Amino acid sequence: MVLGKEIDFQTPGTSELSSEKIQDLAPAGPDPSASDFPDGGFQAWLCIAGGFCTIFSSFGWINCIGVFQDYYETELLSSYSTSTIAWIPATESFMLFFFGLIAGKLADDYGPRWPLLLGSFLHVFGLMMISLSTEYYQIFLAPVAAAGIWFKRHRALAFGIMVSGSSLGGVILPIMVQRLIIEVGFGWSIRITAFLILGLLIFGNIAVKSRLAPVRKPFKFKEYLVPFTEIPFLFLAIGTLFVYLGAFLPFNFIIIQAKEAGLSTNLANYLVPIINAASIFGRILPSHLGDLYGVFNVFIMFILFSGVISLALWLPAASVAPIIVFAVLYGFASGLTLSIVPAVVASISDIQKLGFRVGTLYAFSSFGVLFGSPIAGAIVSSQNGGYSGLKIFCGVTLITGGVFVILSRVELVGPRLLVKK
Repeated sequence: MVLGKEIDFQTPGTSELSSEKIQDLAPAGPDPSASDFPDGGFQAWLCIAGGFCTIFSSFGWINCIGVFQDYYETELLSSYSTSTIAWIPATESFMLFFFGLIAGKLADDYGPRWPLLLGSFLHVFGLMMISLSTEYYQIFLAPVAAAGIWFKRHRALAFGIMVSGSSLGGVILPIMVQRLIIEVGFGWSIRITAFLILGLLIFGNIAVKSRLAPVRKPFKFKEYLVPFTEIPFLFLAIGTLFVYLGAFLPFNFIIIQAKEAGLSTNLANYLVPIINAASIFGRILPSHLGDLYGVFNVFIMFILFSGVISLALWLPAASVAPIIVFAVLYGFASGLTLSIVPAVVASISDIQKLGFRVGTLYAFSSFGVLFGSPIAGAIVSSQNGGYSGLKIFCGVTLITGGVFVILSRVELVGPRLLVKK
């Protein structure tokens, strides 16, 4: 019954009614509009809290990879080269980003529930397998995370709060794992961490909900290529690829670089938590600036700042004070650089295709994550344990990424500096 008129879908001619016409005849229902963002409310912030927990568990784990690079080199895999060991955290990070391609498509078609369930299983199962591992090839896992979006006006801030879970995870998990390894050994330290992550992911699976009903579309591979026909998206993707070549190197190598520079083991082990603690503020406070002054503008500024301090501060750093200052400043800058990407993509995307488009960009740029650390490790090996080449590589790739994001912005609004974008 539609507005008092009965429609018999079995009679000739009625099957030709388009879905648009039927929708026009239907009474207005409570379904939310794609353009009607609540920008707050209990369910919206509950979703952000759930996303915080899932990102704590996934990206938070990635943010403590420097602890494992150091442990593998000194203990578990000491017979392997730095470059060879670097493939472990690089592949772990690559899988997290690359399978965003699948998670984004699933999120758009079915909502966030299935990507979260699948990712939760893979993450916890992978950690349990790591706890049994003693050989190089066994230490790989593929966590996947997804979260819904309920904000527009405060989107960058909401993303920043949610993604700050990765920073808090990067503070707590390295210290937790390092202490547990000493107390109960490598295997049980990973198992205990896995149970903590399991609890967080259970809450995340309950809390994260989509505001809009998913719209299923048939899979077409060419659709993954369509965003790259848009010049702004293409330049943004290339820029993010270069950013990811260098952005994770301080997280991965600062502990062993600091030890090589003469820092005590106890102090060096706290450098990754220091970076991540600073990045909590970098993910939240500057993200609000993105809402005020444009996500592209703030993204570009912080990418370039990250590259400059890598060259101007980390490169000559050879003592305690400059290394710690770099860790704090880089953590703050990289916090925004790594968290604001979804908001930047959202600013040039149809919101109902956001999961797909963010996943596509992450899949493309994930190759930067994959090759960045092994290339840096090879540079260290070629310098017989020196780290100046790695630091230069880090700074140059970040600045190059910033240049491509500038080109993306120019394609959108021209060379005008004061335009909010």
